[in-house]
Amino acid sequence: MIEFIPLEYYYEVYLYSGVFLILLTLLHARILSINDQKNLKYINTTGYVLLVVLTVYMGLRPVSGRYFTDMDTYARLYEGYARGGEIILETDVFFQQFMKFCSQFLSTNFFFLLCDILYIVPLFIVSKRFFKQYWFYAFVMFVFSFQFWTYGTNGIRNGMATSFFLLAISYHDRRSLMIFWFVLSALFHKTMLLPIFAYVFTIFYNKPKTYLYVWLLAIPLSITMGGFWENLFASMGFADDRLSGYLTGDKDELITNTGFRYDFVLYSASAVFTGWYFIFKKKFNDTLYYRIFNIYLTANAFWILIIRANFSNRFAYLSWFMMALVIIYPFLKKRFFYNTHWQVGKTVLYYFIFTFLMFVYYSLFKKIPQT
Repeated sequence: MIEFIPLEYYYEVYLYSGVFLILLTLLHARILSINDQKNLKYINTTGYVLLVVLTVYMGLRPVSGRYFTDMDTYARLYEGYARGGEIILETDVFFQQFMKFCSQFLSTNFFFLLCDILYIVPLFIVSKRFFKQYWFYAFVMFVFSFQFWTYGTNGIRNGMATSFFLLAISYHDRRSLMIFWFVLSALFHKTMLLPIFAYVFTIFYNKPKTYLYVWLLAIPLSITMGGFWENLFASMGFADDRLSGYLTGDKDELITNTGFRYDFVLYSASAVFTGWYFIFKKKFNDTLYYRIFNIYLTANAFWILIIRANFSNRFAYLSWFMMALVIIYPFLKKRFFYNTHWQVGKTVLYYFIFTFLMFVYYSLFKKIPQT
């Protein structure tokens, strides 16, 4: 367990390390071509170091409810199972069984390390499978995404489920593996059924223009119809009692803001604009990218409809975890610009800036949000 770093600075060490890494990467992007051997050596070596150090740093953090919120709850349940306790919760049964199994041979600290291995390593595999020797750029964007830290230290079960979903997408050419990871994703967190169903729907209809119109339509529908959508989806049984409470429960000012979040819609729109630009302006013709983009649009449109719900960030993350992939995919799959490496470097920087600015904003004005 890493105890020499004060918990109040634990997230800051991660974030400022990201600043240094991304500026160093930007420097390489400015002076070297993307396929220069010096650059390939840099991104390969740095990428593996980042993978190991970040996994250990997050996984061996001290147990704390103050700084990592739900981590303390997970720890108490896990320690109860280690003492021979039985599963009494009726929700999250598969994950409870996973915890009970691990408690027979792993300490609490090593259980959290395992969880972060299952959270971070799939992102490395996804990046490798999609982008081969240029995997580093996608991986950096994944691990410095807004709320990546939150879902590796607080919403742990949800974080692992999203990584399993991305892993399933990366095995699109191996159906049995894809189905396995989809099922595991849903077993870890049932809300993953939304992007899974969206994927299935794209098998039958995969035209980005239609999905884009639906996403645009969701904005005025949400603005004009208020809380109608939260009540509708809750009454339809989309979620269990706890998640239904996130839709219709009382507001908690210390944890999240409710109301129509124009700032987060603009943040979501950055991926929408990227997809629109490459598909319709640059004529990027890639069936898999269409599918990824359409899943993102579907899940994000759902969140926009229920944007006023308390804890709506939990639903926003059903699309946000795909943002890095939606944005970086065209840059690394086809050469659209004269200086591709410089464009990639700037994209990574701009993407990280939002994460950093949100840290500054919440540090100055609000409590760091735990979703």
